[in-house]
Parts: sequence; structure tokens; C-alpha cells
Amino acid sequence: MKVKGDYFLPYNPELVKKAKEMRQNPTPAEFKMWYFLRFLSPRFLRQRPIDSFIVDFYCPELNLAIEIDGDPHFTEEGKVRDAERTQILNSHGLKVIRFSNSEVLNNFEIIKKQISELIKA
Repeated sequence: MKVKGDYFLPYNPELVKKAKEMRQNPTPAEFKMWYFLRFLSPRFLRQRPIDSFIVDFYCPELNLAIEIDGDPHFTEEGKVRDAERTQILNSHGLKVIRFSNSEVLNNFEIIKKQISELIKA
């Protein structure tokens, strides 16, 4: 968990079991992203509980959360939930970037370049 001065990112311990299950059963897009992120420095974590959410990928050193969004995220309700979620994560000092499953599966070179540029910044 990232320490910012005397501040720890909050999380709900009840989400730990669900996060572990999600790590064991990734979507194809999450699997592809993890295969790339796990070899990078700084270190990324996957399915990390933060506040009352589980972010797909989290880099403590960069204060970065990466979300891979499937179809439910593109409904009106999903868009509202994601906006609220992003606002809360931003309030903890995190930058949130989102990619769709389709982007990860079909345009991965562009995504890898974007992430690599964030790491270098």
C-alpha cells in the first residue's frame, strides 16, 4: 500500500478475497495487459483493493491505476459509476487511465507506448 507522508490509501479488507479470485480468473484483456506490466519497472500490482474498489492494475510509485473496461462500463449506468469511481481515486492522488477490452486486444502496441511514456515522465 502506497504511503504518502502519513497517509495510506484506504481499502476495504472485505475486498481482498474478491481481488484474489479476480487475479486467478483474468479476462483475456487483463491477461494480456498483465503479461506486459509484470515485467516493467516500477512494479505494478493487479486487482488491488483501493478504497471501496478493486482496480485492475496499480503502480504505487507512479500513483497510477489502469482500468480495463468491458461492455458493462459503456452503459449509461456504467459511465456514471466509472466517473464517480475515477473522482474518488483521483481524490486519493491517483491518476486513472482506462482502456477498453477491444483496445487492449486489438491495438496493444499503442497502449504499450502510452504506458511506457507515462513511466518515463
